[in-house]
Amino acid sequence: MTELITPGLAEADTDADSRPSTVLSRLGALSTLWIFLVLVGLVIAFSLLAPGKFLTAFNIRSIAADSVAILLLLAVGMTFVIITAGIDLSVGSVLIFSGVIAGKAMVALGGTDLGWGGITLGALAGMGAGLAWGILNGLLIAKARIPPLIVTLGSLGAALGAAQIITGGVDVRNIPLKLTVKLGIGQFAGVPWIVWISALVTVVFGLVLAFTRFGRYTYAIGSNAEAARRVGIRVDRHLIKVYALTGLLAGLAGVLNLARFSTTTIGGHSTDNLSAIAAVVLGGTSLFGGVGTIFGTVVGIFVPAVLQNGFVILGVQSYWQSVAVGAVLVAAVYFDQWRRRAREST
Repeated sequence: MTELITPGLAEADTDADSRPSTVLSRLGALSTLWIFLVLVGLVIAFSLLAPGKFLTAFNIRSIAADSVAILLLLAVGMTFVIITAGIDLSVGSVLIFSGVIAGKAMVALGGTDLGWGGITLGALAGMGAGLAWGILNGLLIAKARIPPLIVTLGSLGAALGAAQIITGGVDVRNIPLKLTVKLGIGQFAGVPWIVWISALVTVVFGLVLAFTRFGRYTYAIGSNAEAARRVGIRVDRHLIKVYALTGLLAGLAGVLNLARFSTTTIGGHSTDNLSAIAAVVLGGTSLFGGVGTIFGTVVGIFVPAVLQNGFVILGVQSYWQSVAVGAVLVAAVYFDQWRRRAREST
């Protein structure tokens, strides 16, 4: 009996305490390199087609602040979720709900004249709301054994509906001026503050995923959840933490969105969940779990942002951006399936 179990435990221990296999890691690196080369090619093409317009400091700041910074926070959390072989469709609605809670709290504490103390309390309320949704998702997935697709699809509607009930469907306004002027449009060293915050969060959780036990456990669960259980990883508890992290980052994104646009933009995030998933998959993270990097997600999120911006500058209909991103996304998923077959054959 021992001889039958030992090899399985040894294999599980390898999955839990190390990176995916060398072959799989190389294939993952190739996927990230491929999409990075696509991004470089797009930048070069738009720079040549629109000289003096695309590759400028103003335009780069615009891409980073308006198209990337807030969505990147959602995509970072989504990376952890998808690596565990899960999915979270609720992040856009959680962003809205968190922004509503933060905005309502700030208005109640003083509105446009509110100081940094009240702003901090409002921001914490918004992030706490996002965290609560994430924990709820995690509990339903890990403890109630409801598929992530169903749980987060339900949360998508529930969080958005709750936000609309609280506000009556009308965006929250009278946001503190200090929040919008200093944080929303303010800059440090020529770079908007929300970009600095998003970049810092991305770096921190990139290091967490790559070098900590939390990251190793995330990869292990996505590679083989049963093997992870056999070597002592508390899979249920870890999944709750992963979904809680995603909710927390969606809450932070809601606060930054509030700062950037001076309102809650309730109707403006209906496709944020799909955009975050697309960025993660484009960056080389496997939908089947166990493979992915934050760096790949960063590259993946810039591809549609650069496409959209470049098409606007060139006067091309924005609809073509969806066509182009869709084509690249299908190619990325095809490569992911090919990579999975290669893993199974090895």
